[in-house]
Amino acid sequence: MANLTGKKMLLGVTGSIAAYKSASLVRLLIKAGAEVQVLMTKSGADFISPLTLSTLSKRPVYTDITSEESWNSHVEMGLWADAMVVAPLTAASLAKMACGMSDNIITATYLSARCPVFFAPAMDLDMWQHPATRENVRRLQGFGNHLIPVGHGELASGLVGEGRMAEPEEIVAYLHHFWERQQSLAGKKILITAGPTYEPIDPVRFIGNRSSGKMGVALADAAARRGAEVTLVLGPSRLLPRESQVKVIPVQSAGEMHRAAQEVFKDADIGILAAAVADYRPREVSAQKIKKTGDTLRLELVKNPDIAATLGGGKAPGQWLVGFALETDNELANAQSKREKKNFDLIVLNSLQDEGAGFHYDTNKITILGKDNKIRKFELKSKLAVAEDILDEIEALWNGKI
Repeated sequence: MANLTGKKMLLGVTGSIAAYKSASLVRLLIKAGAEVQVLMTKSGADFISPLTLSTLSKRPVYTDITSEESWNSHVEMGLWADAMVVAPLTAASLAKMACGMSDNIITATYLSARCPVFFAPAMDLDMWQHPATRENVRRLQGFGNHLIPVGHGELASGLVGEGRMAEPEEIVAYLHHFWERQQSLAGKKILITAGPTYEPIDPVRFIGNRSSGKMGVALADAAARRGAEVTLVLGPSRLLPRESQVKVIPVQSAGEMHRAAQEVFKDADIGILAAAVADYRPREVSAQKIKKTGDTLRLELVKNPDIAATLGGGKAPGQWLVGFALETDNELANAQSKREKKNFDLIVLNSLQDEGAGFHYDTNKITILGKDNKIRKFELKSKLAVAEDILDEIEALWNGKI
């Protein structure tokens, strides 16, 4: 765990029976080389003594924003930390974080934190499965926070199922993996296409689609955080990457995206084609706004250049290409066929049959198909989390692990 050496960690402990695991978690983090500052809700302090965690962390434990001696600055702590981990996180505190409520030291510090935030839920089976809890988890992930998955086993109620807080060893391993992959794509040049294309009819009207660009922008940010040199060819979208080092080439039409993608891919190691490119465009574009003169308007459409086929056909040895397929029927067969025709190394399948997947949602549910008919299915997640899954698969393929 050498990559935790010198990391400044905030550990938030809320009021769950799983708080007893916090002592082991503090010890493991310190053993891995981290500095640990513990924050507790008052109900968390009912389950494990602040004195215990203070002794282990060799720092005072804060249970409120103010104390008799001083104001415990949540702002300064949020700036100090390299990461914030909330473990255990109860359903109540989860809801407060998802809604931006700031009524205790942990939620106040969370809202001030500029560092990565990790949360390890702990609650009973039915609470964990409740739609409100699932939505709150998605909201937190949608803000860019990292879910440390719950475990399966016996719960405090005596029921058996999902809801157990991850074991301290699992949490430390998750953090280790997070920092390990921070520079896992260093030195790699990545092309990403995102968003829709607009094909003009006249100066006012166009043919387009409902793509928001969220998935491609999330991929660009995630790849940049892993150290890659990212160029994002972005169709008409209100979104922009959060990571300032991402180079953005704005385009409007499929033709413009085709030319830009070709030029960037010449020097790229990896291409990820997440854009929803219009297949057709009007043969003729009126120089003036078309007036409404009759009950019908006839448009003759012609095929746009096939970006995926162009890049796949010209792919050099050592280059990798990842495509997307949005399907409504015969999803797996159609996606595999597209992967083969376009010479993709991987293809990411989205189905409009899956609730919460597709255009404009903050979530997505994907299946990744590789060569030799290898298929990996993922659950519904935020597009930020989906981006990490896709990059993990690309890295595994790149490193010969799949």
